[in-house]
Amino acid sequence: FATIGQGTLAPWDPPKHLVITGPFKYVRNPMLLGVNMVLFGISLILRDENILLWQISFFLINTVYFVLIEEPDLEKRFGEAYTSYKANVPRWIPRTTPWSPDASFINSY
Repeated sequence: FATIGQGTLAPWDPPKHLVITGPFKYVRNPMLLGVNMVLFGISLILRDENILLWQISFFLINTVYFVLIEEPDLEKRFGEAYTSYKANVPRWIPRTTPWSPDASFINSY
């Protein structure tokens, strides 16, 4: 985010450029997907329903946040580039192949 996006994940210093490299070519929220997978795995290993409930809550809260707040904001900031990215890269379930935008996309942002 610092090098390519010229910003951070923090709301007071958001990226100035859309980041679509590395794991972001497969899924739009790779870090939160990882947290969800870890929580789910721990709940299975420990057979702990409370951790599973926390994982489900965490997933639902983040999904609502992304749909209502983050994604509309990203569409405003990055326009057609984000709309195209969003249409081609899933929010939670990774693609089996990396998304490679065409030259018109790359030149648009």
